[in-house]
Amino acid sequence: MNILRRKDLSKAVEDSQAKGKKLARQLGIVNLTALGIGAIIGSGIFVLTGVVAANYTGPGIVISFLISGIGAGLAALVYAEMASAIPVSGSAYSYSYVTLGEIVAWIIGWNLVLEYAVAAGAVAVGWSAYFASLVQVLGLQIPKWLSSSPLEGGLINLPATLITLAITSLLIRGIKGSTLLNSVVVVIKLAVILLFILVGVSLVKPVNWSPFLPYGFMGTVQGAALIFFAYIGFDAVSTAAEEVKKPRRDLPIGIILSLLVSTVLYIAVGLILTGIVPYRQLNTAAPVAKALMSGGLRWGSLVVSVGALAGLTSVLLATTFAQSRIFFAMARDGLIPGSLARLHPRFQTPYLITAAVGLFVALIASFLPVRTLAQMANIGTLSAFFATSVGVLALERRVPPESLPFRVPFSPYLPVASALFSLYLALNLPPVTWIRFGVWIVIGLVIYFFYGYRNSTVNKDPGRLQPAALQPAFKKRRE
Repeated sequence: MNILRRKDLSKAVEDSQAKGKKLARQLGIVNLTALGIGAIIGSGIFVLTGVVAANYTGPGIVISFLISGIGAGLAALVYAEMASAIPVSGSAYSYSYVTLGEIVAWIIGWNLVLEYAVAAGAVAVGWSAYFASLVQVLGLQIPKWLSSSPLEGGLINLPATLITLAITSLLIRGIKGSTLLNSVVVVIKLAVILLFILVGVSLVKPVNWSPFLPYGFMGTVQGAALIFFAYIGFDAVSTAAEEVKKPRRDLPIGIILSLLVSTVLYIAVGLILTGIVPYRQLNTAAPVAKALMSGGLRWGSLVVSVGALAGLTSVLLATTFAQSRIFFAMARDGLIPGSLARLHPRFQTPYLITAAVGLFVALIASFLPVRTLAQMANIGTLSAFFATSVGVLALERRVPPESLPFRVPFSPYLPVASALFSLYLALNLPPVTWIRFGVWIVIGLVIYFFYGYRNSTVNKDPGRLQPAALQPAFKKRRE
């Protein structure tokens, strides 16, 4: 049994161009950057900033953002190299299949359900909460039994269900319309954040920045570990590889640019937020709104709710899109039923998989609380980051540097640092998360050995196996 068999790169590219399985190339740098920003900036900047500042860092949260930004930047460079070298759908799953082997690819693909589908469910629940808040500001009220899960005393989270189904319908109708909506909500979200920065500067009281590190440097490091999850999402850019006009050039730019923009905004918001309100008062789910309210700007709650809704909508769109493209790649490889990879005759999108993902997200968002969903998303992401960092090292051992369209600077040191950073954060997650993760892995392995191993296209067609050297494929594919 060869569970470490690797898929040939040239075959992976050929599969992406096969008739009936070829996605339309419509995306450029602007679309990719908007997709990345849409996936990154969401509940992190509107919620997590205040909680971390109040309990771990104080004004030193700006240092935490910087530390986490560097860690995320390492992972972004790794993803940029992999995305340019292996420009196919599937993100870390596809990269692992070519570099580390089928069993690793399956585990990563299975774990990415935690990062994207489960995280999308958490985002949908968050969207519902902000929508209820906005409705309340306008003088209306959504009954609790229609806006919370059974575990929280409700019947169904209807707003979360409806927004998920609406996003799913949009994704089925085509990537161009989806990215247009994403670009619009990203602009709204950025406008709200920039408005907060411009208005907030005049409300800053420098005395609130003292002491700057009330919990010491280790508190800042702990804060960085938590804040890191606010950066999760840039890897969603790489899942769109087959729909990018010039993937080898545009993917690295889109990944790195979206991360840079998000980091600058995070640092600016953290600095101004702790300058307006004493850090101990920021332990709230709506710290930005609280800061504006404390400055006498009562319209702040309404504006922030609109910005948060826009932010969470773009995150939900990006994560649902990313999950559907990963399953699309897995179905095309035969690890899950290949019939799911069928494209819509008119829209040329993987409509069956997109619908299935949307229904799954809507189901868990309707009946599970946000805390349960969020806990499982973190470890799936870090496992993907770790595998991709190791995969780059495997790739560079077998491919001459001059054959790679983009290469991580100071390799192998930066990929090793990225892998260790991801491993360190994963080891610091709560024990219960690891227990759930272990159960999830066991379920995935059962599915792989009973279905995936026997039905994979590599198993049925040994010609798809990777040869001893990758160099010819890369030289032929280089742009």
